[in-house]
Amino acid sequence: MEITTAIQVPCVYFPKRGPDNTEEVLNIVKKRAEELGIKTIVIATTKGDTALKAARLFKGYRVIAVTHAHGFRTPDNQEVPEETLADIREAGGIVFTGTHIFAATGRAVRKKFQTYEIEDIIASTLRVMGDGMKVVCEIAMMAADAGLVRTDEDIISIAGSGRGADTAVVIKPVNVQNFFDLRVKELLCKPRF
Repeated sequence: MEITTAIQVPCVYFPKRGPDNTEEVLNIVKKRAEELGIKTIVIATTKGDTALKAARLFKGYRVIAVTHAHGFRTPDNQEVPEETLADIREAGGIVFTGTHIFAATGRAVRKKFQTYEIEDIIASTLRVMGDGMKVVCEIAMMAADAGLVRTDEDIISIAGSGRGADTAVVIKPVNVQNFFDLRVKELLCKPRF
């Protein structure tokens, strides 16, 4: 749906961050996706619960669950249990695990030399709008770099502050090499903190 005149889109501001907002976030996203005709939803997931809820709710949509990178917390470990990954796929979701855009070798440099790299600065800048804002941008680009979303179509990206979901945006994804062309078109919800 091409928008040619000024519109008012409500943004929900949650009084606190975290998983208690997940159900409402998914309902907000479903309503706006229907209004805009958006059929691709990208959702961050650490343990798989939120992505599984989304995959079950968004039947007929492309739901892409983006996990933490393998080894994110501990070497050689995926945080989402294999059974949950299978359940997400069975519900019609696509699971993607890859290198985090705002981590990668910059995180290695920070850990080894106790200095910050450009990825850290960008991530911290996005976090001024909340932890979820950094993640919604990051997972949209991760999905684009993996070829799972198109860069010429709007998607909805969902993330949270640790666990669950508390942030959602309509976004035009880009490949990370085009980061400065990334466009958050609508802020649907976020914690107010």
